[in-house]
Order: sequence, then C-alpha cells, then structure tokens
Amino acid sequence: MADKLRIVHCFRSPVGGIFRHVRDLTEAQVAAGHVVGIVCDSTTGGEFEERLFEQMKGTLALGIHRTPMQRHVGPGDLASARRTYRIIKELQPDVLHGHGAKGGAYARLFGSLLRVSRSRVARLYSPHGGSLHYDETTATGRLFFALERSMARFTDCLLFVSDYERRTYRRKVGEPPIPNTLVYNGLRAAEFEPVAIEPDAADLLYIGMMRDLKGPDIFIDALAAAGPRLGRALRAVMVGDGDDLPRYHAQVKRLGLQDHVRFLPPMPAREAFALAALVVVPSRAEAMPYIVLETLAAARPMIATSVGGIPEIFAAGSPALIRPDPIELTDKMSEALADLAAYGKLMPDGANLKARFGADVMAAEIEKAYFAALGR
Repeated sequence: MADKLRIVHCFRSPVGGIFRHVRDLTEAQVAAGHVVGIVCDSTTGGEFEERLFEQMKGTLALGIHRTPMQRHVGPGDLASARRTYRIIKELQPDVLHGHGAKGGAYARLFGSLLRVSRSRVARLYSPHGGSLHYDETTATGRLFFALERSMARFTDCLLFVSDYERRTYRRKVGEPPIPNTLVYNGLRAAEFEPVAIEPDAADLLYIGMMRDLKGPDIFIDALAAAGPRLGRALRAVMVGDGDDLPRYHAQVKRLGLQDHVRFLPPMPAREAFALAALVVVPSRAEAMPYIVLETLAAARPMIATSVGGIPEIFAAGSPALIRPDPIELTDKMSEALADLAAYGKLMPDGANLKARFGADVMAAEIEKAYFAALGR
C-alpha cells in the first residue's frame, strides 16, 4: 500500500534511552502497518538486552541486524561502515532513521548513497543528546559540530526529543537549514499505572547506565552524607551496568556503605521501582531521559537534576530539581525522606503527563515527519 513504509532504524548502542525509544517506536510503527527493521551494534548490551531483542524478533519484518560498530571514530570505522551499508542496501528502506551520533552519520551517508541507485530514501536524524554533549570550546567539540554542519545537506529532517536539545543544536552547530521538529519521548498506556513498593523496600534507587555522565558517583557520595543527617543508615539499590561499574563498587566500599548498597543488573524499570521508596536521577547531562518519565508515570516520588530536557517534564521551579552536586542531593534526599508522603505530592500531575508524553502522540508526529520528508 502507498501509505505503508519500509522503515529502518540505525543506531549504535542497544542500551539505555535510545534503545527504549527505538523499541517503542518500532512497536507503534508495526501496529500502524509499516514494515520495520533495526541495524545496530553487536558488541554492546548484555542478557537483559538480549531478552528484549528476542521479544522483538517476531514483529520486525525487516529483521534485527547486529554488526560491530565502534563508539569512537577510528580505523575500524571503515570496515564497520562497509558492513552496515551492505545490510541497509539489502533492506531497501523508504525511510532511514538514524539515532545518536553514529547512527545518525550512517543513516544520512548511506541514505544518500542509496539515492544514487534507486528511488528517494528519507534520511532522518534524532541526536538523543549524542555529540551535542561535547563542549564547543574543545577541539573534539569543534570537530564534531563542524561534522554536524556538513551533514545537514544529507539530512531531510531533524527530530529533537526536547526543546533543550534543539536549543543546544542551534547554539553549538547553528540554525538548521533543513526541516526540524520537536517530538517528546512517549510511554505506553500501561506505564501510567502506579507501582507499589515492596514491604522491605530500600530508601533510595538509582537505575541507569553505570557511567559518570549519569552521576552514580554523585548518588553514592550523597547517600553517605544523608544517612548521618537523618540519624540512620540509608539503604540503596543501584540497578544497571557499564564500564565504570567497578569504580562505583570501590567507592561504596571506600565510604563504608557495602552493607547498605545492593548492586543489581539491568532490569525493567517498573520492576526496579518496587525496590525503593525514592528514585534519584543524578545525571550530569541528558536529552529527554525515559527513566524520569517512567518514574513519574508510575507515580513514584523522585529527585532529578535540572539538566537537558528534564525541566520540561516538571513544572517551572519544581522543588524536585537540583544541580548535579552531591551537597544539593544530600539536602534534597534528607528533606524528601523526612516526610515522603508530603514530598510525593510535589510530583507532576499524571493526567497531564499522559497527554504530553504518550507513545501514540510520539509515533504519530514522527510518522508525519516521515511522509513530509518523502513529499507525500
């Protein structure tokens, strides 16, 4: 049918928010009758991600194709690019949607190459933060932003997940000379059901990638300081994986918290929410993190840093927002845990969240961008 598309999503790392975004998007696109496939890295992810891929296999008519992709630019990129291009060429997409810096580069370059030999391919790019996190005053930042400017002519549409991301692009890269639109991440209807905590739940939960950008070290330092202030040892659960995980184990041991902090491997967010009374997102940088949306949709109280697109989720001046600083987090942990019922009433309204951040809204807006890029 003319209104049904062959859509390929290309991204490097099948973990975290990008993978979550692609999973939700492909599910909605398949339900709308489109033919969808995925191309991503084969060296990233663990058992949790493998289970997610297994759940998706039967629904994606264009398949799940995993091939090694380097995180950083290097000599291996050439071989990786050749392999990825061959896969995408065989899939014959109408729409090539790149996510993150590496996926965005591949989607736009390979989509342009495909145009040489066949009908029009729509080339879309969702940064999801990605290279926009680099400091524009550094040599690395200047290089990446120069590359982003040059890639604009190979792009049919930019899709930003937060107004912060769009403003950052304009500041660091420049005003986009191509169509661009803001489409917030969205959650499925079932995710707006409240999650109750277990009877023996811990005080605090960190869930996310184990890397400094996400602030696990800030969380641990604040945990150590907040306990004495409240006059008791606080218990915490830290859920996630990543290259920096051994450092956080060492930090917990150094601060004498090993009997009070439980590390667990990645798991569905709603399962993790039941493990603790208060969720903390201590990130140093974000675009539009799913974990904040998921926490609030599950009616769980939280503390989050006022970075990236996070303030766009909360009301202006929300007391739940802090700077990514262990002292501020210590103060907010102590305040929230002293009267959690009162603190919970400060969270955003659930009905408003559902209207703004529903997966159906997200998928419809992105589909509209696809058809516009194809001139339909």
